[in-house]
Amino acid sequence: MPVNSSRYVTVGLIQTTCSPDPNVNLERTVEHIRAAASAGAKVICLQEVFNLQYPCQAEDHARFKLAEPIPGPTTDAIVQIAKGLEVVVIVPLFEMRAHGLYHNSAVMIDADGSVAGQYRKTHIPDDPLYHEKFYFAPGDLGFQVFNTRYGRIGVGICWDQWFPEAARLTAMQGADLIFFPTAIGWIPGEKAQLGVSQFSAWQTMIRSHAIANGLFVAATNRVGVEGEIEFWGGSFLSDPYGNVLSQASQNAEQNLVVDCDLSLINTARTHWPFFRDRRIDMYDGLMDRWAE
Repeated sequence: MPVNSSRYVTVGLIQTTCSPDPNVNLERTVEHIRAAASAGAKVICLQEVFNLQYPCQAEDHARFKLAEPIPGPTTDAIVQIAKGLEVVVIVPLFEMRAHGLYHNSAVMIDADGSVAGQYRKTHIPDDPLYHEKFYFAPGDLGFQVFNTRYGRIGVGICWDQWFPEAARLTAMQGADLIFFPTAIGWIPGEKAQLGVSQFSAWQTMIRSHAIANGLFVAATNRVGVEGEIEFWGGSFLSDPYGNVLSQASQNAEQNLVVDCDLSLINTARTHWPFFRDRRIDMYDGLMDRWAE
């Protein structure tokens, strides 16, 4: 195939509200997967810990009971759906690795129902209403790219998306697309003053990853009010030039289905040759916490 020929992959981003019942959330998400696949999506990304209400608003030991092993009942269910529909599904979960050891994880299920691999969230935040360090150990699988039927796919999770190093190291492994399943919203008292700028900063970071690395980058967020957080939705996908190809509602459930022409990756990288011009001999300082 000539390098300048079009190679389209249709991406689905599923943005939903969540109930307190994980089984209900799973059933409703399966319906959304079917709808996105029916609309043509071949690679479908769910939101962070998709089958739960965001569990980290308080430090509560009882919430560890919400975690599950990988593989486990939820991945088993999605495996069957992916295989039946012949779609790739990115499945973010609250993982119980062992008693007392938990991760914020994502499983890559290929279109034949096989598990292409797993990623564990690397950067773990600790902010008001986002007490993730209480629940999750930092990921230890590194930044990865998974070979799937429809392309080479990288994954980060939420807080990871704010770190240029995460996107860069994933892109350097040959990703065509990077997905950031997310649970991000406004905490009380912030929306009126900071809401627009916070959303803009989030979108700017994703777009900048796409531009700097010359590939497609998507973020899938949840929507609705859970506890004290108003999740701001707005799931979207950026092309290698930073153009937002499609964006979901900020206050309603929505499936985005977007065509991505992967030939743009080569075009962008040959016209903006950032990888060619990187001075890898000058970057040792990135291994330091701070330049003293």
